[in-house]
Amino acid sequence: MADYKMLIDGELCDSASGETFATYNPATGEKIADVAKGDRKDAERAVAAARRAFDEGPWPKMSGAERGAKLREIAQLIADNSAELSEIEARDGGGTIRKAMMADIPGAQSAFEWFAQMAETRPDRTDLEGSPFPVSSNYVLFEPLGVCTGIVPWNFPFIMASWKIAPALAAGNTSVLKPASFTSLSALRLAQLINDADILPPGVLNVVAGPGGTVGEELAGNPMVDKTAFTGSTEVGRRIMQLASGTVKPVTLELGGKSANIVLDDADLDQAAAGVLWGTFMHGGQVCESGTRALVHASIYDEFVNLLVERSAKITLGDPLDMASDLGPLVDPSQVETVERYVALGREEVGEPLIGGHKPTDLADGLNPDSFYRPTIFAGVPNTARIAQEEIFGPVLSVIPFSTDDEAIAIANDSIYGLAGGVQSGNLERAEAVAARMRTGTVWINDYHLIDPKRPFGGYKQSGIGRELGTQGYDIYRQAKHIHVNPETAGRDNHFHYALLSGEI
Repeated sequence: MADYKMLIDGELCDSASGETFATYNPATGEKIADVAKGDRKDAERAVAAARRAFDEGPWPKMSGAERGAKLREIAQLIADNSAELSEIEARDGGGTIRKAMMADIPGAQSAFEWFAQMAETRPDRTDLEGSPFPVSSNYVLFEPLGVCTGIVPWNFPFIMASWKIAPALAAGNTSVLKPASFTSLSALRLAQLINDADILPPGVLNVVAGPGGTVGEELAGNPMVDKTAFTGSTEVGRRIMQLASGTVKPVTLELGGKSANIVLDDADLDQAAAGVLWGTFMHGGQVCESGTRALVHASIYDEFVNLLVERSAKITLGDPLDMASDLGPLVDPSQVETVERYVALGREEVGEPLIGGHKPTDLADGLNPDSFYRPTIFAGVPNTARIAQEEIFGPVLSVIPFSTDDEAIAIANDSIYGLAGGVQSGNLERAEAVAARMRTGTVWINDYHLIDPKRPFGGYKQSGIGRELGTQGYDIYRQAKHIHVNPETAGRDNHFHYALLSGEI
């Protein structure tokens, strides 16, 4: 068992209070580590360190190429320690080792590489042509915002940390990150590795674990913070907006979802079933953009539902460190309790699920059954049902019939959320026409969950504000400054504004 410290101003340190909190392996219930428990004072200390590093340090003054080289060092550090980081991620959060090795750790590495490329290639200056004032010249400078804070969720702790840290640093900002209390270890370990390798100047990166009600609120509301990025629930996102509004700081919010995966009547049913099951049950449904509403054309509905049930029965639950496990536990028994409440609600609204609806009874010895839940499918769900409208964050799929493309689009858009969606079809022209009318930030056609650092990610409606990743996810960490230059130093004849004020024109 290890102890994990926070990183503030280039030093690995305990919290100001000396308090710690324990983190547990949800698969077994065993204690993994003690973590320094930050509070408001620690958050203030971290913000002050980031402020000094930005105002007085070398980081924002470096060229983009220099910063890009540092981010590539971090990417290589992740690659060199991928086995350790994958195990930490699987043990701390309950996701499978397969997911950690094939998606989480490589995804974070790719994010640092992409934003390194952005720092190296995205121009810091754009000259403007066509000025109405003939003797003047104009250009725009793109400058870092300053101190940027990131608050990340427990479901993808490592890759979400990279989405907050990498673009902020690439653009020349300094950063303070708060990992989720359930899953703090991988972000803290990355901070340790970066600090030990002496890649960044002190204060450029700070990581403080602790409760959202103290650390998170300070990072969102502190007047020395210039931007806050948050990934998590819509409810907490509203609170982040309120706190940030005190100093009118920009926010990036990636919030909840209740995404629709539309199966048209011309879809390959085998491929579509794989897309729906993967879209819903990956990581136990603990994914904000999961396709937890499957909209299925009435002409194939019965056949397709039977296929979903047959395939889902073969999903293997087990130890997340076992490569044979398809799904591990949910993050904590309290999350299982949340799922159980929604399943009970589904029984009241719809009836018995076709499969699942309970904890597993056949787990291997040593695993904690209170942390696991069987993949669950409700059929014939009206879109007005709460299980079809509210984010459950668990392995629960609502299957909804439709008769026309227009009806499918209307059902898909009938949600407060708009984070993602899918269309399964054998006709790409038809699928793209449906995708274009879905009010959501990402649509996958004949696939699901594919997220690439080069492509923007974010939501419509109450799924968030702004975009992460892509060029958009870099530019939101920069401020645009317009410079107007009039080269004339004498005489008023060439000065349009003097002529205007004097009444000459």
